[in-house]
Amino acid sequence: MNAEWPVDAADAGVRLDKFLAAPDRLGSRSRAAQALERGKVFVNEAEAALADGARAVRPGDRVRYWEDRPGSSRVTRDSTGDLSIVFEDASLIVINKPPGLLSVPLERRSQASSVYDQLGDWLRRQHKRPHVVHRIDRDTSGLVLFAKSAATQSTLKGQFRRREPERVYWAVVYGTPDPPSGEWHDHLVWDERALIQKETHPGDPKAAEASCEYRMLERFATTSLIEVRLHTGKRNQIRIQARLRGHTLVGEQRYTYGPDELRPIAFPRQALHARALGFRHPLDGRALRFEAELPDDMGALLTRLQRR
Repeated sequence: MNAEWPVDAADAGVRLDKFLAAPDRLGSRSRAAQALERGKVFVNEAEAALADGARAVRPGDRVRYWEDRPGSSRVTRDSTGDLSIVFEDASLIVINKPPGLLSVPLERRSQASSVYDQLGDWLRRQHKRPHVVHRIDRDTSGLVLFAKSAATQSTLKGQFRRREPERVYWAVVYGTPDPPSGEWHDHLVWDERALIQKETHPGDPKAAEASCEYRMLERFATTSLIEVRLHTGKRNQIRIQARLRGHTLVGEQRYTYGPDELRPIAFPRQALHARALGFRHPLDGRALRFEAELPDDMGALLTRLQRR
């Protein structure tokens, strides 16, 4: 349903979310909150966010509900091309990125498509543009977060700098981690010429701390499915930290090491998926958490390994 409701004197001073929750409108506070969260509510043609639910409506206001607004669904495939929108509101957008697509454009790959480019086309109709919060590798699939304003970007990046967000990845690696769960701590340095991370010592002035928790989810004949929770978010971090322990990712082309790779398992990319992402909403501080199912290629890989 798409509808527009004028505010009369009887409703003056009522909270916007309560106004929307009336039986002859959306019918409940939860539906009202969901509509605000997904950018489906407009007051006098201005989009209302979830935080606007507490504001009082005034006589003469026109409140519009746009149920089928493009991009307001939890999951959708539309004019954003191959992108799957997991969540979108007036402040931010969470994408389930397919493998093979850059998160942001790279100068050395100027012709390659990116999530940023596709979101730019998508958000132009909202008179907004994407602002990068974090990114994942081109051949890594899964959840990536963008803001819709510089202020929101700054708030969210602050959370990442303080290591507050939950970032969970699934990876298929060679070998069996021993022990089956624990933490990995390393010091890394980025090689600008080779474009790879390298292990270094704590005294290196360019050293960056890299840490994470891991646990084995399933063991196969020569490989394992592991879950990794990042404490830090360094470039290629999981790929290099796994390799340093002899557990190169299946499909890895850059960080390779270990005897199992003498009989490699065919897979066209590193078997790495950004499975879950949790953070606080930049406006009201509420906890948000999203999950992305494994893409078809990794699902098929796991089926193949289970059958072996």
